[in-house]
Formats: sequence, structure tokens, C-alpha cells
Amino acid sequence: MKATFKEQDCQKEGLHGHGNGKQGNKLLKGAALLGGAAVLSKLLGTLQKIPLQNVAGDVAFGIYNAVYPLYILILFAATAGFPVAVSKFVAERVMAGDHPGAKRIVVVSSALLMSAGFFLFLLLYFGAETIAGWIGISQTVTAIRSVSFALLLSPVLAVLRGYFQGYQNMVPTAVSQVIEQLIRVITMVALLLYLVALAYDEAWIAAGATFGSVTGAGAGLAVMAVYWRRERRAERIKHLKADLPADVELEGESGQDVRKVVAAGLEVEQVSSSWQWAKRITVYAIPVCLGAIVVPLLTLVDTFTMPRLLDALFGSELEAMRQFGLYNRGLPLVQLVVMVASSMSAVLVPAIAEAKIRGQVDLIRFRAEMSIRLAWLIGLGASFGLAFLAMPINLMLYTSTEASWTMAVLAFTALFSTLNAVSASVLQGTGAIRTPVLALLVAIVLKALGNVVLMPRWGIDGAALSAVIAYAAAAGLNLVQLRRSTRVRFALRPYAVSPTLAVGLMGGGLAALQGLAMLASAAWHVPERWSASAIALIGVAGGAAVYALVLLRSGSISREELRLMPELERKLARLQAKLRPPNRDE
Repeated sequence: MKATFKEQDCQKEGLHGHGNGKQGNKLLKGAALLGGAAVLSKLLGTLQKIPLQNVAGDVAFGIYNAVYPLYILILFAATAGFPVAVSKFVAERVMAGDHPGAKRIVVVSSALLMSAGFFLFLLLYFGAETIAGWIGISQTVTAIRSVSFALLLSPVLAVLRGYFQGYQNMVPTAVSQVIEQLIRVITMVALLLYLVALAYDEAWIAAGATFGSVTGAGAGLAVMAVYWRRERRAERIKHLKADLPADVELEGESGQDVRKVVAAGLEVEQVSSSWQWAKRITVYAIPVCLGAIVVPLLTLVDTFTMPRLLDALFGSELEAMRQFGLYNRGLPLVQLVVMVASSMSAVLVPAIAEAKIRGQVDLIRFRAEMSIRLAWLIGLGASFGLAFLAMPINLMLYTSTEASWTMAVLAFTALFSTLNAVSASVLQGTGAIRTPVLALLVAIVLKALGNVVLMPRWGIDGAALSAVIAYAAAAGLNLVQLRRSTRVRFALRPYAVSPTLAVGLMGGGLAALQGLAMLASAAWHVPERWSASAIALIGVAGGAAVYALVLLRSGSISREELRLMPELERKLARLQAKLRPPNRDE
């Protein structure tokens, strides 16, 4: 039914002129490819922080985590909305058959963003000392200047991605994302090892890590340039092969006069429309940019509050950066969980939007409820699992158990971040696009206030608790609006009773595992980090298995939920049938 609906929709809009569904299939395949590339690039970006901490220590790790969110915020503010705007207007030009117009959009957008990128580069490079003063840590100056060079390359990269997406060709964007992240990680690791070997201080080591963003952007831009050149070459060949009867008819003086008039008209149109395009693209992109910077702003709250508060608490800038690095140990793990939820929620917007267009209120409510249920179950299990295993995971990844309690508290942001991501996607599908932004703005205020109030008493543990409160508030506001707009119901048993039983059994199993492992390690004199690694890996796999089995047996995960994920359904359908045979409710 979905495919048929999409085919009819495409025919009504005249998107391709074909009624065979090829365009819809191309779009779905492109979206899947782009989603997979985004997950892979985010995975690389998340895991790259672990070798930085292992090799350089918590001070360099803290400096990196203070500077990188600032760069992301500025990058998003300058470019986030432009790929969307460029793809929209390029698609319109393509539908109108105006391929030169699509190229003109690229030129205009590139000029706009290159100017903005150059200005922001100057701002970061020459204002690095001032910004470091705002952060409260002088050691961040070198890293700020290092990452500023990426702003000279990223704007054009964003425009070219938007251009190819406008043609519904997602391959260049997907390939460039993966290559960009891969080169970034390689650069970071290579410079990390080089600078540590030469005994550079933490400020230079962190600067080397941030410089990976520059080489990554350069690699991504090189990939897009190859695709751009390949397309231009294909267009030239196509034009050479095309029949041109109109040119034959325009030979002679009259033909030359006609061509002169047409050329003059096109020149006037290009000059006047360039300014119009610049205005249209900017007006469309700015709201998207403003929405995109809300998430980096939430992360940036820690950059501009935590170092100062920690410096006041410990009386040492070096210790403040070390503590900030300890705090950031748990964030990559949380981001991995949220990344899974975000990839899952990517399919929700079109699915719910389709049901809304067709006026199927019951279907909207069903899909919304299933999505929130899955987000709740995934986030709950991941949060408690990370909390129970915080100490062995900390030792496995970061070589010490310091700040394990902070990591355990931060683990619960995985639950509320997951709920926030999925509920925001559902709300966007229903057309309520303002609520997620407002919810995150509330979270920003609560995070800042929480840091100021809680950190003087509990240090980084207070910062972790304020993060949980902030994300819980954002998720709660989204769910309240979702309940109003879709009339979705949250029953007690599938959301509380069965998951509580599953979490309890998982926790008991993990506690027993850690106790037995400690006894075995002491008896056989196993190195502490090896023992912790074995506990962490076995605990993650075993804990997830216990949690999932209890949920399947209790009926918290129904066959309807599994059908939303066909690959998982094929693997778990037989197991679920054995654990809980079909009954009258199904």
C-alpha cells in the first residue's frame, strides 16, 4: 500500500514523468543509503574520542571536548540550513527542466557560504584568546585556532551535498560523509601519536585532534569535486550527442540576431536572479539553521559553564580540564544509544506524515505509540545496562575507574535523549515542528541552571544530574504535546510493570556476573583491565539478551512492534512464538 501510495503521489506531483514507481524506489534507496552513511560516520566520530583519552589523558580530552562543540555550533549556524535549501530549490529547477538554473543556485550559495565561512574563520582565529577567556581555560586557544581552518572548506562541501540531494542522488553525500569522518579519525590518531611522541603539551595535542576536522572537510570536498566534475563531463557528452535542429534553422543574419537577443535576455536574468536567489536561499535556510543549532547549544552550555565552575571548585585550571575530561567519558556511550534511536526515527517522519495526509487518525496514533514504546524500551534497557556496567566499561575504555559514578548517572541521559529524539521525529511527522525546538530551549536553560546550582556541591556528578533533568524535561514536553496532538495512550503494564521486571532481572544477572568475575580474577591473577573488558563485553551481550527475553515473554514487545523492524522480526519471530504463543490479544 505504501509503494502504491507513493507512486500515485509522485504522478500527481509530476516529479519524474514516469508512472512505474522508479522515482519512489530511488528516493527510498537514497534515503536508506544516506541513513546508513550517517550512522557509520557518527559511529566513527563517537569512537574516535576513546584513543584520544587513552593516549593523551583526561586534560587533553577535556580541552578537545571544550572546543569541538563550539566549532559544531558555529558550523551549524553557518551552514546547517543550506543543504536543505539548496536541495529544495535545485529540485524545483530540475522539475522545471532548468538545469543551468540549478547550477546557478550552487554558485550563488557557494558565494554566500564562502563569505560567511571566511568571516567566521577570522572570528575564531583572531578571537581565539577572547573565546578562551569566555570558556575560562587559556589552554583552549591553540585548539580553537586549529579547528577554525575547517570553516574555509565546510561551506562549499555543504552546498555541493545539497545540490546532489536536489537531484535525489544521495551517493555523493553518503560517500563524502564516510570519507570525511574516516580521514578525520586517521588525522587525529596520527597527529596524536606524533605529538605525544615529541612530548608536546596537552594544548597542542588537543589542537592536533581538532585539526582532523580540517583534513576531513578537505577530503569530503575532494570527493564532492570528483562527483561534480564527473557530472559536468557527462553533461558535455550528452549535449554533443543531442540533435540540434533549432540551431540549423537559426543560421544567417536573422538567426544571429535571435541568438543575440536570447543571450542578452539570459545575461540580464542571471544578474537579477542571482540577488533574488541569494535572498530566497537565505530566507529559507535561516529558520532551519536556527533549529539545527539548538542541540549543539545544549552541549555548549557545558563548555561555557563547567570549566569556570570546576576552576572555582578546585582552584586549578589544569584540574578543571581534567575533571571536564572525566565528565565527558560517558558521553560517547550515550551518543551511541541515541544514534541507534535517531536512525530508527528517520523512518517515522515520512510514515506518520503519509498517514496524516491520508487522514488516518488511528494509524497516526498506532505508529506514534509503537515508536514511543520502542524508544522507551531501548532507552530504558541501555540506560540501566550502562549504569550497572559503568565501572568495568570505564576501566575497559579509559584505563581507570575514576568518575564511574558520573558515568552511571550520565547513562540515564540515554533514556531521555532517545525519547526526545524519537518524540521530536513523530511530532515533525504530524506537523508540530515548533514543540521540539522549544523543548530543547527549555532544556538549555535547565542545564545551565542545574550546573550553577549543583556543581558547587557535587562537582561533575552535579553536572551529570543536571543533564538528566534537562533531557527529561525536553522529552516530557514533547510527550505532552504528542499526547495532545495524536491522543496516544501510555498504558502502565507495557511501559512500567514488564520493563521494571526486565531491568531487575538484568541487574541481578549483571551483579552476579561482576561478583563471580572478581573472584575468578583474584584466584587466577588476571590483569585488572582484561578482567574488566571481559565483564563489560559479556555483560553487555548477556544483559541485553536477558532484558530482551523478558520483554518478549511478557508481551511488552508485540508482533506489531517487530513488524516495524523486518530484519529483527525474522530473527526473533520463532523465539517469540516459543516464549509466548499467539493468544486472543494478538
